[in-house]
Amino acid sequence: MVSIIIPFKNPMPYFEDCLKSVINQTYVKLQIILVNDSSEDQSLELAKKMREKDSRIEILKNNGKGIIDALNTGLEMSKGKFITRMDADDIMCPEKIKILRDLLIKNGNKYLSTGCVSYFSSNKKMGDGYLKYAKWLNQLTIRCQNFKDIYKECSIPSSCWMMHMKDFNEINGFKNLTYPEDYDFAFKTYYSKLKLVSSNEVLHMWRDHPKRTSRISSVYKYENFIPLKINYLLKYELKKEQLILWGAGRKGKKIAKYLLEKSISFIWISNNSKKIGHLIYNVEIQSEEYLNLKIKKLIICGISEKIFEVPSNTKFNRFINFF
Repeated sequence: MVSIIIPFKNPMPYFEDCLKSVINQTYVKLQIILVNDSSEDQSLELAKKMREKDSRIEILKNNGKGIIDALNTGLEMSKGKFITRMDADDIMCPEKIKILRDLLIKNGNKYLSTGCVSYFSSNKKMGDGYLKYAKWLNQLTIRCQNFKDIYKECSIPSSCWMMHMKDFNEINGFKNLTYPEDYDFAFKTYYSKLKLVSSNEVLHMWRDHPKRTSRISSVYKYENFIPLKINYLLKYELKKEQLILWGAGRKGKKIAKYLLEKSISFIWISNNSKKIGHLIYNVEIQSEEYLNLKIKKLIICGISEKIFEVPSNTKFNRFINFF
């Protein structure tokens, strides 16, 4: 059996489409756990009506507040051998659960299965940023290289993954997550040394709409991604190395500001001659000559990938690109 946890908070008018896509999966041994996160629309009434028609549906009240608490509330009641989650405004393709489950059965434990995704909108044209993200993510997924660029962006597709419940519990799945929770979960699976197996089919449809949580909630603002990245970098990547921040533009400044707030020592370099030797946040900007010093360095690349090229002399340098 596969346990599917679906937190919901005011997902109307998209909730019915979501639930129908779950109920109509070709793989039928499902535990569909709906967790009400203080909805004020008609979604709870709809959930109850759907439960009357399908006994696989269970409805819970969130023990806390927000998506993370709702996921953990659902986890407490999960009984499946496999586990995944679902957003209440998205749509599953009919074969999604079967394909993800089959991949795990074929490959065994210590794997995370995933597939390709697609954005759609029923009332407006999709923005280029969303489409580029989906394209980038699918390219990684097809090659099972999602962890390769994990510090650039959340590289495990939200709600389009599945794990053995045993493995999920061993890595403490939804426990102690912080927002943005999907990105935190991706880092957790990466540093738990899970392997990836994927389908090159589109299995999940992300719906874009004006009230989409990732659009309106402050916890999903870009500023919250930087602390998450840096905290994982400091915990798992920084050894006995000099930490260097490369880039003093808008993105680099945001990284620097967080490092300074946390009293983390670093050297700040730039290729912009107008900034070299000047102070930003009371830190003197150094030239890229620092890259040639024969000391071990961990370099956060806070510059655009379009202008970034790893220098040929990387014997003493280890690069992690944040963008």
